[in-house]
Amino acid sequence: MRILVYGAGAVGGYLGGILAAAGKDVTLVARGAQYDAMASRGVILEGPKSGRPDPIKVKVSRPGEEKGPYDVVFVGLKSHQIAENAKHLAGLLARDGTIIFAQNGINWWYFEKLDSPYKGKSLPSLDPDGAIKRTFNIDSVIGGIINKPAELVEPGRIRLVDQQADRLVLGELDDRITPRLKEIAAVVESAGWPVLATDKVRQFKWRKQLSNAVFNPFGAVTQSSARQIGEFDPAKRAARTMMEEVVAVAASVGVKMDITVDEMLDGLTKRLEIPSSTLQDVRMGRGLELAALTNAVIDIGRLTGVPTPNLDVIAALAGTLNRRIIEDRVSFPPTPVGGK
Repeated sequence: MRILVYGAGAVGGYLGGILAAAGKDVTLVARGAQYDAMASRGVILEGPKSGRPDPIKVKVSRPGEEKGPYDVVFVGLKSHQIAENAKHLAGLLARDGTIIFAQNGINWWYFEKLDSPYKGKSLPSLDPDGAIKRTFNIDSVIGGIINKPAELVEPGRIRLVDQQADRLVLGELDDRITPRLKEIAAVVESAGWPVLATDKVRQFKWRKQLSNAVFNPFGAVTQSSARQIGEFDPAKRAARTMMEEVVAVAASVGVKMDITVDEMLDGLTKRLEIPSSTLQDVRMGRGLELAALTNAVIDIGRLTGVPTPNLDVIAALAGTLNRRIIEDRVSFPPTPVGGK
């Protein structure tokens, strides 16, 4: 099995690193300083359990220099980066290959192969003209959900947080448990990352979305972790109203949450302190993944007639921040002030 990890940032670098350490035929795709660091010294994984004592040597390629075709392509790009890379990604896949989209949030494939009145619907925030859907053979696509906090602290060096819920969830878009799904899951799990091959991939999407749709944009605007938001009662109350809207939107497309808003809020104080991927992007001056995280939930609410006034507000605030990052080409790293 020839594997490509296209977009080897924090999570992609972790996945590619452990696959390489396990002796798999894997190539990582990166650019700039990240490519230089991995090509020269390998991938450095730091963490109490997931860390490795020595740098992991990896095969790394710049975009456009890959030597395809590949049997499995893990797409490590953010959702808003997929459209511009879609044709190139499709060209890297073997005839009967599999491409895995496990981005945070609601994905462009959400209404594909779904027994729903909205089957085949494209969401304006993700694929407004259906260009992504037309580019990929939908039978080649597997969806996923990543549960592994990771931070790229410098090029080639990834800090990992170990928690009980760490796992990669993979699922076919038609909810079948297929031989290829089980084979890919076994390969990744053998490298050290627990994998769940599920027949309810969208259910798992919404469970994580209950957190991401709210705490990622909220934390980006306020420079806060989810735990910090949960520790401040006015912020916690505001988060609750948004989470209730997420639950209502999920229900409008037939998904009943297997966790309540109260249960998730109660768990905030137990979370380890690590900035969300969106807050990391704010601090690094990178475009924010708001379309999949929050705007797509709003899109679905409009499609099904569920109002989302509080999500509308946080999406507008985070969207304004995103415009400043992109148009002014600025970052917002935390800067200590005052004395000791």
